Amino acid sequence: MTFSHHLQTSHPEHPFAETIRILGKGKKGSRALTQDEAYRAMLMILADKVLPAQLGAFLMLMRMKEETPEELAGFVLAARESCQLAGDSGLVDLDWATYAGKRRHLPWFLLAALLLVENGIKVFMHGSPGPSASRLYTQNMLGYLGLEVATSVDQAKTQLSGQHFSYLSLEKFCPKLHEIIELRPILGLRSPVHTLVKLLNPFDAQYSIQGIFHPSYRSVHQQAAALLKQPHAAALKGEGGETERNPDMECLVQSVHNGELIDETWPALFSHRHVRPESLEPEQLALVWQGKSQDEFAEASVIGTAAVALKLLGKADSQEQAQQLATDFWLQRDRHRFG
Repeated sequence: MTFSHHLQTSHPEHPFAETIRILGKGKKGSRALTQDEAYRAMLMILADKVLPAQLGAFLMLMRMKEETPEELAGFVLAARESCQLAGDSGLVDLDWATYAGKRRHLPWFLLAALLLVENGIKVFMHGSPGPSASRLYTQNMLGYLGLEVATSVDQAKTQLSGQHFSYLSLEKFCPKLHEIIELRPILGLRSPVHTLVKLLNPFDAQYSIQGIFHPSYRSVHQQAAALLKQPHAAALKGEGGETERNPDMECLVQSVHNGELIDETWPALFSHRHVRPESLEPEQLALVWQGKSQDEFAEASVIGTAAVALKLLGKADSQEQAQQLATDFWLQRDRHRFG
């Protein structure tokens, strides 16, 4: 028996090696995964059937080439199955992913979401606090608005039924994905998991909205949502990567409605650019809501973000109607809510 033959018989190829070979076989030999290949690859990862070296290679090869809509859809389907995400129909109106954290401005989108909640829309947020000490993550901001973070799926359901709002960390409903996200400080880069978690929609809401940072991912989210047969979804380049319309800039929203892809540009709300605050004080969230602190950028951000969501939800037929409805909601809000 030759040495090479001994190696072949002693060490059969690992089943996941083929996935890595597809992605990494040089500029001419490599290709993207099909949706089914992506689905099966993610199932193996979430079942702990890959070696650490393979996981690292896979994540970074995917990062280098960037995910296709088909790969992303396959990953999401596998994650939903693995994490046993079976939504309770009607429990949530709008699924709102929040994973990026804010660095330049406060998370005004939280007030936009609560404005929707106050007007009868059930909103579920899911996210994960990241490694950056300089970013403000939703999980750590809700306390400033008197809101309790859910610690389990059951508690999230109770909160949604009672107050029409809940936030649940990824760690509580899909710990393996959270574990992979936590590799970022080790790998130095984000991975496809950072993208797929935004599309998880744990409670199977009819409407979902995601903010992205890199513009190229906007259409990938849009097309992946269509492949996932998500009835209504929207993706926008949000301030800091969160689902938040920057009122100083025009905003392209790429959505899907029952399989139809729609691109819509919302105008800037100001003709000038605002100077970013020197420091971020989360206490300002409640003060702006209560009208005790005036901030035109904040108010425009809240109203503008709510308007995009209202248009997505079919509560308004045009941008102008949505903007006016969001403005009315803001003017009529219960200012004592966080008192």
